Amino acid sequence: MAEIIYITEDGSRHEVEVENGSTVMEGAINNGIEGIVAECGGACACATCHSFIAPEWLDKVPEKDDMEEFMLDNLDGHKPNSRLTCQIEVTEALNGLVVYVAQN
Repeated sequence: MAEIIYITEDGSRHEVEVENGSTVMEGAINNGIEGIVAECGGACACATCHSFIAPEWLDKVPEKDDMEEFMLDNLDGHKPNSRLTCQIEVTEALNGLVVYVAQN
């Protein structure tokens, strides 16, 4: 388990335990985090789990693959720290990860 910290659009902070092997998106859905919609269920096909990774964590999350990069490039409001949370697998190394939920 890793603690993932989700900051929603209204500034609310949600610290939740997420099982290793699941995704940051699944952790949000399973814990009722507002703003992560996940319409495609994690297939990297809708970008409704778009979030921003805190800068100090960018070198600790796995790199984006080509499909995720394509999806993000087609989003208004994406930034260098934009990620699709369905593409980030939770591991102990991500304990304390801070995720800012984008407007989805």
